[in-house]
Amino acid sequence: MSEDLRNVPGIGVAGNFAGHLEQAGEAENFRGVKTAESTAPKAIFPFYIPGNSTFLGTFCVSPDTIRYPREECRLQTEPEVGIIYDVAWAGDQVSALKALRFGASNDCSIRKKGDMKISVKKNWGDSSKGLAARLFTMDDGFSAGSSIDRFRITCLLKRDGAVTQYGVDAALSDYSYFHEKLDAWLIDRLNGQKDEGPAEDIHSMLLEAGKPGRLFVSIGATRYTPFGADTMLKRGDLSITAVYDGKKLDLQQILKYAEAEDFSDPNVSWLPQRVI
Repeated sequence: MSEDLRNVPGIGVAGNFAGHLEQAGEAENFRGVKTAESTAPKAIFPFYIPGNSTFLGTFCVSPDTIRYPREECRLQTEPEVGIIYDVAWAGDQVSALKALRFGASNDCSIRKKGDMKISVKKNWGDSSKGLAARLFTMDDGFSAGSSIDRFRITCLLKRDGAVTQYGVDAALSDYSYFHEKLDAWLIDRLNGQKDEGPAEDIHSMLLEAGKPGRLFVSIGATRYTPFGADTMLKRGDLSITAVYDGKKLDLQQILKYAEAEDFSDPNVSWLPQRVI
């Protein structure tokens, strides 16, 4: 993995891509959450906090493996864009975020009823999550019109030798909150989110972790195809999330690469994870 994330908290964003929460069966948990706009994400949640004394202190990010939980469950890839942020603090408050690198991420999740907190479905131990080994740098920033806008994301599943599209193929700019709007929303939630409903007080967790200077943020899962919405992962599957340069490649080329398990094209941030 290109990033050493063992000292970097991992944070996810819930509800930042229209339609995903409904497909994932999570929308009901957020029904009482008030947001400034109907399109706004619902909350942030932790999946890894270095030094935390709970399950959140277990490092869980892998570039090539999903370790199936010990018990049988409904396990589903969540294809996302992961961003590595530089974090500035003013006293005990996060004052600024600077996006440094981005690439394919998998916020893999256990689908189960009854657990209100999002985090309990996210970190079940080693290799619960994913971030691609190859990340792209944001040399020209994270604003509208920058080079990140030409990138796309998709997710595939290879099972028994056959590759099937698991997540939709979408432009990164299709996220509800993106660019500076996402950054401003994240800062607000990192400082002010309360421990209520499905949300947690992440600010206190970050203070206990020593006010870290970096964050790994998975900015929200995209929608599934009908196949992806109905298909849970099983051992032996190869889950492939790809963030690719849409000016240089198209979905058909990504599918061909996946069929050949050729993950060498430098215009793609590949996250091929074998379920074991």
